[in-house]
Amino acid sequence: MLRLVSFDLLHTLILLRHPIHVAYARAFEPFLGPLDPQAIKASFGPSLRKLQTEKPLYGGDTTQWWAQVIRETALGAGANAQVLDASLGRIVSRLMKTFSSGEGYTAREHSMDVLHTLHHELGLRTTVVSNADARMLSVLEDLGFPTTLAPVILSEIAGVEKPSREIFRLMLERVNAETGQNIQPNECLHVGDELECDYKGARNAGMDALLLQRPDEVGEGMRDMVELLGWVRSRIKEVQ
Repeated sequence: MLRLVSFDLLHTLILLRHPIHVAYARAFEPFLGPLDPQAIKASFGPSLRKLQTEKPLYGGDTTQWWAQVIRETALGAGANAQVLDASLGRIVSRLMKTFSSGEGYTAREHSMDVLHTLHHELGLRTTVVSNADARMLSVLEDLGFPTTLAPVILSEIAGVEKPSREIFRLMLERVNAETGQNIQPNECLHVGDELECDYKGARNAGMDALLLQRPDEVGEGMRDMVELLGWVRSRIKEVQ
C-alpha cells in the first residue's frame, strides 16, 4: 500500500529560471566584463564536481563552498584572476541571493497541482529528499509550495546525502516521529531525475522509485508530473 511520496527538488519539483551559465554570465559581467556563456557552461560542471568530491556536504560552510565553485568557474571561463579576487565577495553575494528565492528558480509545470492531489485527494504524505543546501527552504517558501510538503530533508542539514540509504531512513524516521505513524520503506515512493542518487538510492533503501525526465531531455522515466500522477493513481487502484 502506497502511503508516502518523496521528491527530489532540482529538475523534479523546481527548475532553474535561467540556465546556470546564463545567470553566472549576468552576475560576472558588471565586475569581470563579458565572459562567453558557453565557456562558463563548460567550466561550471567540472568546478562543481571537483568541490563535491573534495568537500562533500558543502564542506561545513555553504557560502565559502559556493565561492570556490564560482571562482573556479570564472577562472575556467577566462576571467582575470586579480580582478576576480578583488570582486569575488560581491559576485558570490549576488549569486547566493539569486539562488535563494524565486529569482533563481521556478516551480515545475503541474508540480503544485500534483502535490495538492497527492495529499488532499489521495491522502498521501509528501516529502522532500534532496542533495541541496539550506537555501532551498527559502526557495520553496518563496515559490509558494505547500506546507504539507514536509519534512524537507536537505543533505547540508542532514549531514548525509543521496544515494546513501541513510538519508531516506532519516526522512522516514522524521515522518513517523512527527505524525505518530509507522510508515515502512515498502510503502514509500521516491521520485527524482538522477539514476544513481534518486532511483538506485531509494531502491537500496527499500523504497519504490521512479525516474522523472528533465523537461529539456528525452530518456528513461516519466515525461512529466501529470504522467507521474497517473502512475500513482494506477498503483493505488491495484491494491484496492
